[in-house]
Amino acid sequence: MRRQRGVALITVLLVVALVTVVCAALLLRQQLAIRSTGNQLLVRQAQYYAEGGELVAKALLRRDLSEGQVDHLAEAWANPRLRFPLDEGGELRLRIEDLSGRFNLNSLSVNGEAGELALLRLRRLLQGLQLSPAYADRLRDWLDLDQDPSGMAGAEDDQYLLLKPAYRTGPGVIADVSELRLLLGMSEVDYRRLAPFVSALPKDVELNVNTASAQVLECLGDGIPGSALKAVVEGRGRTGYREPSAVTQQLSAYAVSPRGLGIASQYFRVTTEVLLGDRRQVLTSYLQRGNDGRVRLMGRDLGQEGLAPPPVEESKQ
Repeated sequence: MRRQRGVALITVLLVVALVTVVCAALLLRQQLAIRSTGNQLLVRQAQYYAEGGELVAKALLRRDLSEGQVDHLAEAWANPRLRFPLDEGGELRLRIEDLSGRFNLNSLSVNGEAGELALLRLRRLLQGLQLSPAYADRLRDWLDLDQDPSGMAGAEDDQYLLLKPAYRTGPGVIADVSELRLLLGMSEVDYRRLAPFVSALPKDVELNVNTASAQVLECLGDGIPGSALKAVVEGRGRTGYREPSAVTQQLSAYAVSPRGLGIASQYFRVTTEVLLGDRRQVLTSYLQRGNDGRVRLMGRDLGQEGLAPPPVEESKQ
């Protein structure tokens, strides 16, 4: 009898232990499911906030156009530290950058004197960044439709097909600045140094002298000293230049051509960073503002880097 009672007790203990293990597993699974659902809701919420930042940028750009045709860095949209507190204790950070204030890589695809001028300006920009000017010739070959290398440093399909993996030159235009990584010899270090100063816009988009950095303005002429570039930047004031000729006149000693220069912008890059709980969501949006006041979404990138400080401007003294 005692032996039977002992066996029954052991059986009961085993059942209790088994039930305890099963309950613990169920509780753990439930906790994981709750946490997963919470994370998904947080991700979705952060994404909605990021898209809300994009809407704020559109509103700022629409209002800016109604205030005048001249675009400059003293306007509300150009504030590099736009920040908005969120109800949940987080923060939304917004930066709007004028892509017309960067050197347009696709300007090299223009035929004739304009294309030659763009090539010369890109070479100067590369030299100012202490990068090889050979990249300018290789980019020109990447954009053109022939198979004749530009000078000694050019590269056409015959050289790219020797690489592993092999590929061919581009289709005539660059859709994104990241395509520079495909240029022959372009390293990650060189690309990261060049990327903040260039854009990939329609080939006829003008460089906005009111938003271009001193480093970009330096490419307009040979040997422009830092003091002259500083004077041009400071001369924008709170209203910007009304005509590109105001800049070319200041730099008349350096034979700066007015071709390809402007004072208005249509293409913008918007970086929205949302900090919510332990979640960090970054959305990069590319916007085009038409003369009719409509702001159109051209594309989005998710998971890009956050709001790093603006590029350091380096110019010759």
